[in-house]
Amino acid sequence: MAFDVGNDFLNKQLCQWLEWDKNEKTRKEILDLAECKNTDELHKLFDKRIAFGTAGLRAAMGAGFSRMNDLTIIQTTQGLVKHLLEAIPDGSSRGVVVGFDSRYNSPRYAELAASILLREGVKVYLFSAIVPTPYVPYTVRKYKCAAGIMVTASHNPKDDNGYKVYWQNGAQITSPTDKNIATHIEANLEPWQNSWDTSIISTSPLLQHPLDEINNLYMLDVQKYCIYRDINKSSQVRFTYTPMHGVGLQYAQRAFKSFDLSPFVAVKEQSSPDPDFPTVKFPNPEEGKSALNLAMKTAEENNCSIILANDPDADRIAMAEWNKVDHSWKVFTGNETGALLGWWAFHCYQHQRQNNQQWESVYMLASTVSSKILRAIGKKEGFKFEETLTGFKWMGNRSHQLQEKGHTVLFAFEEAIGFMYGSNVLDKDGISACAILAEMAGYLATQGMTMKEKLYDIYKKYGFHYSINSYYICHHQPTIQNMFDTIRTMENGSYPSACGEFKITGTRDLTTGFDSNQPDNKAILPTSKSSQMITFTFENGAVATLRTSGTEPKIKYYTEICADPSLSDYEALKEELRHLVQNLIDNFLQPNKNNLQSNV
Repeated sequence: MAFDVGNDFLNKQLCQWLEWDKNEKTRKEILDLAECKNTDELHKLFDKRIAFGTAGLRAAMGAGFSRMNDLTIIQTTQGLVKHLLEAIPDGSSRGVVVGFDSRYNSPRYAELAASILLREGVKVYLFSAIVPTPYVPYTVRKYKCAAGIMVTASHNPKDDNGYKVYWQNGAQITSPTDKNIATHIEANLEPWQNSWDTSIISTSPLLQHPLDEINNLYMLDVQKYCIYRDINKSSQVRFTYTPMHGVGLQYAQRAFKSFDLSPFVAVKEQSSPDPDFPTVKFPNPEEGKSALNLAMKTAEENNCSIILANDPDADRIAMAEWNKVDHSWKVFTGNETGALLGWWAFHCYQHQRQNNQQWESVYMLASTVSSKILRAIGKKEGFKFEETLTGFKWMGNRSHQLQEKGHTVLFAFEEAIGFMYGSNVLDKDGISACAILAEMAGYLATQGMTMKEKLYDIYKKYGFHYSINSYYICHHQPTIQNMFDTIRTMENGSYPSACGEFKITGTRDLTTGFDSNQPDNKAILPTSKSSQMITFTFENGAVATLRTSGTEPKIKYYTEICADPSLSDYEALKEELRHLVQNLIDNFLQPNKNNLQSNV
């Protein structure tokens, strides 16, 4: 079929697309755009191919090589299976796990991926219903599979979908695996014979449906984290739960039951899976009160003091607690929940090990932009703390490395409400965290404490840690590059020694590989020239990181002030950090000069 939309490149891309695409809906989208010669939109769909990286794929659904659709799923899976069979000799017999969430097209994309794997002789464990994302990495480890695929866009807007890949260790893929898969995708763009045919799913002896068995095994493993069953049985703490229109409800209910916790009150309006997410602007509990307003209403109507909220694929969890004094809800940040779960992991391990602790082999992890509270607890209590790059692909893989050396990883977290409690799942897991937080709340109630009171008790013992995190939006890459280059050369061609009145004592630049705290000025953590990330340590104990997002047009900043336990004027410390943040914005980000858009 020939086209003339006034551009040879687009004409060629359109012909190629229509030769390969067999989905009538996406074919029609392209034909309609070509007929009206909407070259602006066609350029968006065809100028760049959707990139496969360490997060797999994530983009808006629709026609074109830059979107999530049947054809790009086929191309990606063809490349994945080629690399898998090349890199893992027994990969076909070990198999690949495939799961999906409740978004539009997720079951379809999962079936296409499973069909291609089966036709290449690879055993496939295809979940027969929607599952939480952590079920895929859990299954990879439990069945010793070669890889896992989860079709999900997590908490992204409703028009998006994604394709998340785990490797044989049960952690998200990192380099060079992502690059090798991307290379094989480029070499296998044309759909193979029968790649569009999913009928093999109903006939192949290589296909297994693991849902029932994995559900039972997962809950048995989650029960190992339960140490106060008697308290759970008699607890008077009442909980409200929301799955945010996602997959979590039945799994969270079962996790509660496995801990002998009384059933929670579900938010009726958000309990059923709905890919339109009709009651929330963004299906992300990290948005705080704006996303939890229905949960708060339900909790108040049912006399519940704790709210637990999973995101749509149930790998993250947010928590809020009713304050009886001022009759308001305290929504815990990811750093605050991380502090509570880190303390709880230490408390439970100590309780179980009693006088036989071997703390030199026990680890907790956090991403570099998350709170340093675990470092403070570990310094006092004896376990080791490690910092990784942002994202659970780093914490999951590092946890696996530590386990391979015989170490115990108790807990890992990131400030974006992601928590890995124990090592059943080498990724964030909002289902296990749901039951664990509920048990913690019940236990604290027997001690006459709320979650908020326990958080401040942790601060009193290990030092106050207060964070302010936010972002600006910038769609112009040259502006972002210039802004970071200006920071790097701000003081006589070098990094700044101060930000306003706040003296800088250390600088780490993971874009260039510079770290002033190392003897050779070379950063220990991995570096990447394709993304911007600079961390400043200040004389007053504060830490600030400026970084770009890999998936959004955002310049993010993460700040925290870490104080000695002897400093008890928390309000003064909060004000000091607020003042530092304003200096950071005025002197480094310079939103007016750089035309940055505030997220407020």
